[in-house]
Amino acid sequence: LYAIVPYAYEYVRLASKVGGVPSLAKKIVKQIAFSGNFNAAALGLKGVLKADLGSLVKTYLAYEISRIGSSAGKQAELNSVILHQLVTDMCLGFNLSWIFRLYVDWMLKAGLKPGFNTGNFALLVKKFKEWEISLKDIVIAAPFNKIGFQMVPSREECERALAELPKPNVLAISILAAGYLKPEEAIDYIASLSNIKGVAVGVSKEKHANETFSLLKQKLC
Repeated sequence: LYAIVPYAYEYVRLASKVGGVPSLAKKIVKQIAFSGNFNAAALGLKGVLKADLGSLVKTYLAYEISRIGSSAGKQAELNSVILHQLVTDMCLGFNLSWIFRLYVDWMLKAGLKPGFNTGNFALLVKKFKEWEISLKDIVIAAPFNKIGFQMVPSREECERALAELPKPNVLAISILAAGYLKPEEAIDYIASLSNIKGVAVGVSKEKHANETFSLLKQKLC
């Protein structure tokens, strides 16, 4: 199981319901306090008492992971927790290297592979090299498709950054370019790339799912 946190749209909806960000923060703190996750609650208390932003981030991560575990059940094995694109790209834009280091270190200590969902793949790879954050221990979910849809700043730049990775650790998303590409030509392009660990595709009908998954298995496995 590869999970993305936070579920941003849930919090946007909740913020509008409770009256903005301050009220949302209070509600989340209450949820953590009454969640039964004592480690998260203890970290949160430490963060509040010491005004320690790092502890508050860890508190939230511990809380989200416990939510994923309880929702997925015992049969699902959680392999990686991927930071949502909104958070990843905002932190990239503000050069918040400490957030990325904290996230990677905390996830690895928790026995999980840290992941990042980004719309700025080439920039993320460049920044991680500058910040000396290992690219070996992470998973990156980013757009890759034949026409360069959502590949920033360009398909060529993203392909170059992909080739520079030390191992296959990229989950390709948007491979169908929002339905513009046919599955076969989209998958042929992905199969031509190095360092692709896997793909994520969305399907709306069982027939489409069977066709797409069959092609993926045939060409990528």
